[in-house]
Amino acid sequence: MRRAAASKHRDLASREPIDKTIQAYHMIGRLSIDREGILDRVSSDASRLQELGYRQQLRRGLGVFSTFSIGVATVAPVVGLYAIFGLGMNLSGPVWVWLLVLSLVGQVLVAVVYSELASEFPIAGGPYQWVRRLIGPDAGIFTGLIYLVAVSAALATVAFLAAPWFAQLLGLQPSPGGHMLLSFCVLLASLLVNAGGVQVVRVAVNFGIAAEIIASMLIGSMLLVFFRTHDATVLFSSMGAPTSLGAALATLAVCGWAFVGFDASASVAEETTGAGANVPRAILAATAVVGIAVVLVAVAVILATGDLQAVISGSEMDPVTATVVASLGDWSRMPFLAVVAITFFACCISMQAYLGRVIFSLARDGVLPFSRKLASVSEGRKVPLVAMTTMTLIASACLLLGFNEGAVGTMISFGTAGLYITFLLVVAAALYARLSGKWRPEGSLRLGTPVNVAALVWLLFETINIAWPRVELAPPNAPVWQVWAAIWVFAVVAALAVIYIGAWRRKNLGAE
Repeated sequence: MRRAAASKHRDLASREPIDKTIQAYHMIGRLSIDREGILDRVSSDASRLQELGYRQQLRRGLGVFSTFSIGVATVAPVVGLYAIFGLGMNLSGPVWVWLLVLSLVGQVLVAVVYSELASEFPIAGGPYQWVRRLIGPDAGIFTGLIYLVAVSAALATVAFLAAPWFAQLLGLQPSPGGHMLLSFCVLLASLLVNAGGVQVVRVAVNFGIAAEIIASMLIGSMLLVFFRTHDATVLFSSMGAPTSLGAALATLAVCGWAFVGFDASASVAEETTGAGANVPRAILAATAVVGIAVVLVAVAVILATGDLQAVISGSEMDPVTATVVASLGDWSRMPFLAVVAITFFACCISMQAYLGRVIFSLARDGVLPFSRKLASVSEGRKVPLVAMTTMTLIASACLLLGFNEGAVGTMISFGTAGLYITFLLVVAAALYARLSGKWRPEGSLRLGTPVNVAALVWLLFETINIAWPRVELAPPNAPVWQVWAAIWVFAVVAALAVIYIGAWRRKNLGAE
């Protein structure tokens, strides 16, 4: 009797995510979807996950659009472009937009490889899980740890960069301590949203996507159609900016900052219905939409800016806002600031969500200290709340670097370089597994070796290019250690990862 009761309890528990998913579909108005169809799809996802070695713990409630939205919010065209526009103009002048297009093409190749892997292995924690299966546990853990540190630095960076927008919106001129406090508030508010579960995240991120559309597609189109002050020929001119190969390579390195984060869609694979097909679609769609938005706004702002020389010289510190306000009028300043602040907030929510899934995935395999706690899932919302809280605390600690300009610059440099190193490790692992016969793609997306080779060539070039020490990309009078930040920080993190993996292996062998 007791065994029968326990069995019945397990059956009810296993159906809970399915029933909750059906409720979620009804809540968002999809009343025409057949209940049995949802049951079949969610059961199929759970079965595939079980084949890959895990039981369903997280709640499936995301459709392809919501998964796509998380990818777009993380790549964040507004956040990415507004951070690099002035630097791109300063380094190469208006012609920098073509290097932006080249960077987009390279990252599309990477997104295709990621989509193929997400189709084959629709598991939370993407890069760690993929490399673990393609190469082995040690390589997977190494990739996962690099990814974890890089995304943590990126999350702290986005919160740090978000603070000035919220300060302007609130009419504040914060001290360095006030800046840190605002950044922490952004992280805390993001955690509260994530604690509400994937449906709450879906709503919040969709607000962010609406803001992205307004701030990129709508405003970009308006500037392009109604407020042009230059013709298209200016896009082929440097207007006095450097034209050397070194300047072009530096600009291309900066462009790489705009197209990272599409892998966020892969990290919510265990919460996406029809994950094997929908996650790859979300990755590709997010990359394409962000690429179009970034290039559109870059072109529109260049053509609508009255004094391009002021932007190239660096005397105009915030060229995007200045151009928007000058074109639309002073009334647009506060609404524009609000829209940009919302996009930063959505980016933080999305990054925090997928970083929590990366930790959950590593901890579930017993890789991290306190793995049992970090792999736990909240009873009500079925989200890895402990993992997300832990990373919020770590990102908050990273914010303390903001008291030192050199330290925060180092964090930003490694955040970008670390993400490209992760891309490189994943794409190299995929190509090795293909050529050695260890992996024959059987997912819904199969695009073959040539794309994988092209993606690897691009990443070898761009990863070295981004990490290359350049005085022009460092703050004025920066010390040598800051100029070389991406390289030495990676060397330290990589060495610590190797030491940790050795200790982890010894512990596991001792336990056996």
